[in-house]
Amino acid sequence: MTNLWQRYQNHLCTVESIGLRVDISRMAFNDNYLSDMTGPISQALQAMDSLEKGGKANPDEDRMVGHYWLRNPALAPTTEIKESIEQTQKAIKEFADDVHAGRVIPQKADGFYIALVIGIGGSALGPQFVDDALGGSGESMLLRFIDNTDPDGFDQILSELDGSLHETLTIVVSKSGGTIETHNAMIEVSSAYERAGLEFAKHAVAITCENSKLHRKATNENWLQTFPIWDWVGGRTSVFSAVGLLPAALQGIDVDAMLEGASMCDKSTRDENISSNPAAILALMWHYSSRIRNKKNMVILPYRDRLLLFSRYLQQLVMESIGKATDRDGAVIHEGLTVFGNKGTTDQHALVQQLQEGRNDFFTTFIHAQAARADKSADVGNGMTAGDYLSAFLYGTRDALYRADRESITITLDSLNARSIGALMALFERAVGLYAELLNINAYHQPGVEMGKKSASELIELLQSVLAYLNDNRQTSFSAEQVAQAINQNEQVESIYHSLENTAASGEHGIERDGGTTPGSKKYQAG
Repeated sequence: MTNLWQRYQNHLCTVESIGLRVDISRMAFNDNYLSDMTGPISQALQAMDSLEKGGKANPDEDRMVGHYWLRNPALAPTTEIKESIEQTQKAIKEFADDVHAGRVIPQKADGFYIALVIGIGGSALGPQFVDDALGGSGESMLLRFIDNTDPDGFDQILSELDGSLHETLTIVVSKSGGTIETHNAMIEVSSAYERAGLEFAKHAVAITCENSKLHRKATNENWLQTFPIWDWVGGRTSVFSAVGLLPAALQGIDVDAMLEGASMCDKSTRDENISSNPAAILALMWHYSSRIRNKKNMVILPYRDRLLLFSRYLQQLVMESIGKATDRDGAVIHEGLTVFGNKGTTDQHALVQQLQEGRNDFFTTFIHAQAARADKSADVGNGMTAGDYLSAFLYGTRDALYRADRESITITLDSLNARSIGALMALFERAVGLYAELLNINAYHQPGVEMGKKSASELIELLQSVLAYLNDNRQTSFSAEQVAQAINQNEQVESIYHSLENTAASGEHGIERDGGTTPGSKKYQAG
């Protein structure tokens, strides 16, 4: 235990200014590893410095990557960008104040009391995490989210808002203005306003790039407000733009404190002294685990209910940034870190059993936030509180995993508030960037996501052809194979079958299933 205590003291990274500590003592790297990695991590820090100065970090799209400027506009490479960020942040706070004061009101109510955010991916995950981490009793507005193109999901949210749409502000978030899932949800919600006898435009705000399809729509229809998001802000790093700041400000969360925490964390992660740079330490531990130990599963275990959604937020930030087939030189690497987790102590009754005794192909990141409640806790027995048990379970699980040769990192926050949440998100943003540099991969593009979108568009076009054929031949039923042959899509029989099954089940397009018990024998016709 003495050696562990000394190792803890030797490798504890403390950032007093933001109340953050990163403990890597339970990672089994040898004494030479950190010194051997001094050169590579120094190069990674230089690359991040170039990024912050406006380097074209995303050559695929010929754009800069400047989410760091959002919490420190003085870093922006041009006066125009700096002023645009400052003006937008001011406009966000003024708009939120106007809503709270009743100066911006809906069509048929005295004020807005609910905000419905429509977005997907980074346009929802960051705001959802902030809402869950910092929202609660006393907030100025309730937040609700639609982050998919699931009809049942639409119905669920709209049923919750039944009778409240007249006092609901809808925020539509789409950087390009053409995101299919967001478009579909916007149409569904707009129709719900119309059924309620309300004009959608009098209840709508857009967050999008200037002159996008969504921007033009919001302008032409005279929506309440439009806020910009810039091409140099990626979706997964957009939480400190209007994407995250507007919903948070409407809730009454201190967005200035969030920005301050992120900015102060950024400052610490520029430190060339690796032992006091928390992001560099994290990136090196990820590199050690994945490249030295060949463990590429990152288990996130936050021991606070308010951090439940952090692993979900990190799944996009880490996996979309790091999961790449090739490096910058074109070499095939198929790199990635798989992120999963729930929360402590729930996980001790779920996945910890496998972590303790199953495959040793992971490393765990415990997250602990110390100060919790203002009032004195109840005595749950023998002079102990519920919080005492929470901490005991965290460190008990950590020790049990260590004894089973399972490695872990522990991140501790002095408190859980807007400032520390801003710092926590900024910490992982920077760690992802540094880790990508260590692997020589581009963290700021997502070709796999774009391929998925392209395939989905092709399937929609295929479905349109299938429906057109069936509607042109209403008196006859056809199998999936017969339809495929008729429209010259023989290689797409299975896709056609699944589309027909879905449309027949949903009843949306008037397609009926005509007998058959096996995929090949089922037939379909337009009703």
